[in-house]
Amino acid sequence: MEKLFLQFANRTARVAGRPWTFLVCLAVVAIWALTGPIFRFSGDWQLVINTGTTIVTFLMVFLIQNTQNRDGAAIQAKLDELIHAVGTADERFVGIERLSERELDAILAEVEARALRIRSEGPPVVATRREDEAREASPPVKPAARRPGRAA
Repeated sequence: MEKLFLQFANRTARVAGRPWTFLVCLAVVAIWALTGPIFRFSGDWQLVINTGTTIVTFLMVFLIQNTQNRDGAAIQAKLDELIHAVGTADERFVGIERLSERELDAILAEVEARALRIRSEGPPVVATRREDEAREASPPVKPAARRPGRAA
């Protein structure tokens, strides 16, 4: 049953995200609007579009949520794998998505504070791995001492 639902949700999500699906829905609304004068804009005429859109919206919420849950879980697994793969990464970050809001806020505050400390050293340097390795291998260049009486 779960595999069948998964296939249905995936297909529906793919179809719902296509431009032609939007155009079909737009055509349905246009036809409904054009038939208004024929049905004298009756309550039944209005009920047709209201009921139809409510049902579609209700069902799509569950399908979209299912797709987002799976996508989120896959992204978390990929990020966790990257944390495991990077030797200097803090593996305590694996699984933090399951922590409480308060715990996540505390971790975020620590990470942001660390980023501010690092940023005070200067703007980020965009470089290739080779350039990074070359920079790390060479001794740091000290700024030239200023001579008295010279403008900077």
